[in-house]
Order: sequence, then structure tokens, then C-alpha cells
Amino acid sequence: MHTSRFVPETAPQSGILLTWPHVHSAWADSLEAVSKVYLDIARAVLSHEKLLIVCYDSDHTKEVRQACGQAGIPLEPIRFFIAPTNDTWIRDYGPLAVSDGGGIHLLDFVFDGWGNKYPAGLDNEVTGKLVSAGVFGAAACRRIPRVLEGGSIDTDGQGSLLTTSHCLITNSRNPGYDKPAFEQLFAGELGIERVLWLDHGELEGDDTDAHIDMLARFCSPHTIAYTQCSDESDSHYAGFKAMEAQLRTFRTREGRPYHLLPLPLPSPMRTAAGERLPASYANFLIINGAVLVPVYGDPADATALERLAGAFPDRQVIAVNCLPLIHQFGSLHCATMQLPAGIL
Repeated sequence: MHTSRFVPETAPQSGILLTWPHVHSAWADSLEAVSKVYLDIARAVLSHEKLLIVCYDSDHTKEVRQACGQAGIPLEPIRFFIAPTNDTWIRDYGPLAVSDGGGIHLLDFVFDGWGNKYPAGLDNEVTGKLVSAGVFGAAACRRIPRVLEGGSIDTDGQGSLLTTSHCLITNSRNPGYDKPAFEQLFAGELGIERVLWLDHGELEGDDTDAHIDMLARFCSPHTIAYTQCSDESDSHYAGFKAMEAQLRTFRTREGRPYHLLPLPLPSPMRTAAGERLPASYANFLIINGAVLVPVYGDPADATALERLAGAFPDRQVIAVNCLPLIHQFGSLHCATMQLPAGIL
């Protein structure tokens, strides 16, 4: 009998899914700056694999094709797809991939705008539209009537899952759902054998209620990179200290402590109104042969790049300036979704 397994980001990929920023999204006032970030992401991805870009309508598709062409980005390895969206954070409404021995199947969970904070009706339909259009080839896709965002879970590909109780155990998403209920869901749908629940640590300005991809990530089945706060005067200090202490109690499948890789916290960045923005180096994206790391023009950028290069010795480390992205409270990983080999 084949066991199903939630496919890790480190597995071979066929491409990356992006929803390009448009005037109907929260990016309307900063389209030029944020589009440059997306061009940088596209360029970095295309040096290693294909790209699937979701555009709002045919006019938007023309604009994006033109922008890519002017930036010297090849159009041949890009597939364009039209679907209107509320927002561009496709990590949270894109498909989750499960390997079932015979191939890959996709899961389409409900997306409700992070607990109904924002309109999300269009985003919630994107994966279904991609499937109906045959974009994912022969891969079957099932709709799961539970709210789950891709940025809220991370796997080692060997049956372990990292997540946060603060995000998942909320009445705004799945009322009455507790840890055992989620563990049962993850076991049944994702082939997860054990869930590592983080109960502490949240970035100010993160409106996802503490997504794991801002806090702690598997680099391998034995290494977890995590956000560390070493400044006692920082408002994050106590929460991240408690998170670090909990990470030290986690054990690998073999019963050994994880190799923990601390990533620095960038110095505070704020909106014009003084609200702190959620800058995190844990929001990196693993692709074929490379790791894309968000940077913010901060002195801590160099440390983060160096540490992640050590964790991924066989992959090129590519820095992407994501300062414009955090002004809408997300970063590089939030804006992307990987598709495993054989899907595109």
C-alpha cells in the first residue's frame, strides 16, 4: 500500500505559481514598486524552472507580458492564466500537493481571507479554475471543506508537520476544531504522522495570526531555521524566547534534537502610521537548485543569507528585495506556491 505524503518544498518542482499584482488589489497605490519585486522573483525562478502567472484579465495579461519583456525576462517558459483575484498571496489559496505513490494529487482547501479579515471570494475560486482549465494536467484535485492556508503549515516530507496553534485553533476559521481534530485531518489528507505545534511567537503586523512560514521552517528533516529575537527591548523578545525554548524540546523522528538555525530579526520597519511591518527571513522559498531569500535593505540581511547558504549547501542563494511586499504584511514565500515535478 502506498502512503500519501504532503510534498515538501525541497522536492523536485515543475514550476512556481504567482498571482501578479493588479489595480483591483491592495497594491493599487504601490503597483510600480511591488511589480519590480515580482519581476525579480520571476527572473530568479526562471533561471531554475517554469512559472505560471495568474493575471486579472486579458488587459492585465498584456501589461504583465510587456513588463516581463521590457525587463528582459523570457516569455517562453511562462504560462499565463486569467482569473480575477482579490489579492496576490497565492501561498494561502493555491493547491497543496500530496504524493500517493502512483503520482501527485492536489488538495484545494477553503480560503476565507485569514478568518474573514478581508474579502476572499475570488481567491477561494482560483485553484478550482486552474484545475477546470486543465492547467495541472492529469493530477486529480479534491476540494476539502475546511479552512487551511498554505503558509500555516510546513513539512519535512517524512510525515512531520510544523504549525502554530495560534493560527489554526481560531474560531474565525474552523469553529470548534481543536488540535486532535486537525491532527486527524492532517493524517487523513496529508499523510502526517506527527504535528509539531508551536504555541508561542508572532510577528507584529502579521495579519495571518502567526503563519509558520514567518516563524520556523524545515530546511531538511533534521534542520529547522527559525526567527530569533536577541534584543531584550524589542516587543517580540519574550514570545520568540518562548518559541525558541519550545523548538529545543522538539525531536526528529529518530528522537534526536533538531539542528536549530537562528535567523536574525530585521530592525523594526514601520508604516507611515507607525505600525510595525512583519519582516522575516524565515519567509524564504526553496526551488530547484536555489533558495530565494527575502531581504529588506537591513544590516541583518547578510547574516540571514550566510546562515541559509550554510543550511542549503547544494543550492544557490538568491536575495530578493521584498521591502515593498511587507507593506501589505507578507513576504516572498507568501507570494509564491511551488508545484511539484510532473504537474505543469
